[in-house]
Amino acid sequence: MEIQLYTDGAARGNPGAGGFGVVLKSGTFRKEISQGYAHTTNNRMELLSVIVGLETLKVPQSQVTVYSDSKYVVDAVEKGWVFWWEKKAFKGKKNPDLWQRFLQIYRQHKVKFVWLKGHNGHPENERCDQLAVAASWGSHLPADTGYHNETTTNASSLFG
Repeated sequence: MEIQLYTDGAARGNPGAGGFGVVLKSGTFRKEISQGYAHTTNNRMELLSVIVGLETLKVPQSQVTVYSDSKYVVDAVEKGWVFWWEKKAFKGKKNPDLWQRFLQIYRQHKVKFVWLKGHNGHPENERCDQLAVAASWGSHLPADTGYHNETTTNASSLFG
């Protein structure tokens, strides 16, 4: 049975507090997932929404269609950029921690991507946006440790 995975990410400020929203559908089954983070970026949340959605699946080699309004994510996969980045060890690329995590789960399923225009009235995309934005407003949000490490690493390299 085919699974539809709708995803969205949001950040209030870029970087700033952010969140992601996921809607999984298969037949009559529906599941919603969201999480917020204290300090992150929109692109990290867009990518993390896809990762978490795929990691939620329990059956290996599931047929999954990912619907996303993120050109960053959709183009990176559909145009093959992420596989080139991987061959180059993600040198000079942002979010290598998430891209590596993505590739690990992506390869466990049969995944295709469909880009949706954001804020265009698509019910599932709108729901994901609501979930992502609401999650970004949560209290006691955890740190996005990958983003923190990336900024720490970049800052520490300035001081030798």
